[in-house]
Amino acid sequence: RLMPELPKFDDEDLKSYGDEEEELALSPPAALMSVLATQELLLENILECIPVGEFAVIQPLSDEFCLVLGYLLTWKLTLAFFKAASSQLRVLYSQYLRRTKSLNKLLYHLFRLMPENPVFSGSTSEVPNKDTKTFFTEELRLDVK
Repeated sequence: RLMPELPKFDDEDLKSYGDEEEELALSPPAALMSVLATQELLLENILECIPVGEFAVIQPLSDEFCLVLGYLLTWKLTLAFFKAASSQLRVLYSQYLRRTKSLNKLLYHLFRLMPENPVFSGSTSEVPNKDTKTFFTEELRLDVK
């Protein structure tokens, strides 16, 4: 609920970013970026031996699962923050993510975490090609209990 409200504070400071020659960048909330940087390092340690194109098997409710889930939920917060920002602020935030290579790391991690077969375990296997439910066709619930 709080993330969409935060860009308003940067809108006030946007006027101070003027006609400077260097390419400007503005960090999303520092606390969020600090958590994201820590999680990127931890995830890199977990996935370091898995090349892009292969996928990591993460056991549910393991320590690795919790770290991956935390990383993905942090990105969900970051994207909610971006969605609420004005287009001018999005440009500055995206420059920051480009400089820190956070978006590159996200894609790199996603391509190693994506399952080879994204079929839901609850889908029917009687008719394999018709009405098969996958992670891409169904809405996921990420409620923490």
